[in-house]
Amino acid sequence: MNYHWDWRIFSQPSPDGSGTYLETIVNGLCWTLATAGGAWAVALIFGSLVGALCTLKGRWVSRLAHAYIEMFRNIPLLVQMFLFYFVLPELLPRVAGAWLKAYEYSSYLTAVVSLGFYTSARVAVQVAAGIRSLSRGQEMAALATGMTLWQSYQYVLLPQAVRVVILPLTGEFVGVMKNSAVALTIGLMELTARTRAVTELSFQTFEPFIVATALYALINLTVIYVMRRVDTRFSAPRG
Repeated sequence: MNYHWDWRIFSQPSPDGSGTYLETIVNGLCWTLATAGGAWAVALIFGSLVGALCTLKGRWVSRLAHAYIEMFRNIPLLVQMFLFYFVLPELLPRVAGAWLKAYEYSSYLTAVVSLGFYTSARVAVQVAAGIRSLSRGQEMAALATGMTLWQSYQYVLLPQAVRVVILPLTGEFVGVMKNSAVALTIGLMELTARTRAVTELSFQTFEPFIVATALYALINLTVIYVMRRVDTRFSAPRG
C-alpha cells in the first residue's frame, strides 16, 4: 500500500477549532519554546548555586549540594515529572494542592519546574568543574582584599567559571529543548503533542512529523550557533 503524500493539509482547518493544522503546530512550538526557556532559567540559577556550593570544602552544605545533584541527575525525567504532577499536589496543604490541580497551566508549571531541576543538576556539575579549574590563588586573592567568601564567589569565581563552561553548557541547553517533549505525558500540548494530534486528526503521519523534526533541528542549530558566538566573545582564553 502506497502512502498518499499531501502537504496541503497544513492549510486545512483543524476539526478542534484551533485554526489550521499549521497554526496548531506553531502553537505547539510556542509552548515548547516557553517551556524550554523557563526550565533553562531555573536550571541556570539553581545549577550555578548548587555548583558553587559543591566546591566548598569541609562544609555540610557541600554534602547537601552533592546529594541534590545525585538525586535529580539519577532519577529519570519522566518519573520526576510524574512525581511533581501527580504526587506533589497530594503532599501539599489541602488548599495549595487543590489550587495546583485546578490551575489552568499546571502542566506547564510542572514541566518547567521538573525539567529545570533535572537540568540544574547537570549544570551544577559543569559549574563546579569550571570553578575547580581556576587557580586557587583567585579565591585567596579575593579574600585577601577583604571580600567575604560569598562575595569572592559572586564577583570573582562564578563569572570566570561561567566563561570556562559556556560551550559545555550548550549541550545542556539543547538537551532542555529536546527533553521538553517528555511534557506531553502530563498533558502539555507542546510541539510533539500537537504534531501527534495533527496526525490523528488529518490521518497524515509523515508530513506533520517531518515539519516538527525540521523545527526541532532548526531551533537546536540556532542555539548551537548563538552559543558558539557567545563562547567566542566571552569565553576565557585557552591554552
